[in-house]
Amino acid sequence: MIFIDADACPNVIKSIIFRASDRTKTEVLLVANQYMATPASKLITAIQVHQGFDVADDEIAKRVKKGDIVITSDIPLASDVIDKGATALNPRGELYTSDNIKARLQMRNFMETLRNSGVDTGGPAALNQKDRENFANQLNKLLGETFA
Repeated sequence: MIFIDADACPNVIKSIIFRASDRTKTEVLLVANQYMATPASKLITAIQVHQGFDVADDEIAKRVKKGDIVITSDIPLASDVIDKGATALNPRGELYTSDNIKARLQMRNFMETLRNSGVDTGGPAALNQKDRENFANQLNKLLGETFA
């Protein structure tokens, strides 16, 4: 199963996932706190959770199982996913692993501290074609390894 932390996932990345789902016959569940349109497919569903901080993340963490794939840019959720034996991939194609998640959590917390103290840290760069390609390649690799 592929879970999508759907509120912040770019539409172009969702489209890549939907095509991969169709091609590999892999179930996809979008979790968001707003309505999400999905293609007409028995493999792709969406659930809408209540508004609130980390409600969608908590729902994904509750449902994910070993061997699942979670698409998220949320570092704490990625850490929970890894702890459950699942795979976490961000929309730029970067794989979160047990080897890199602690450093990413530390950097996230540091940046949050800077922002809370009034420092403008900027945001991530816009998703570009190379990011899309990296994501598609990494997802295809994961689907081949996980669901072959």
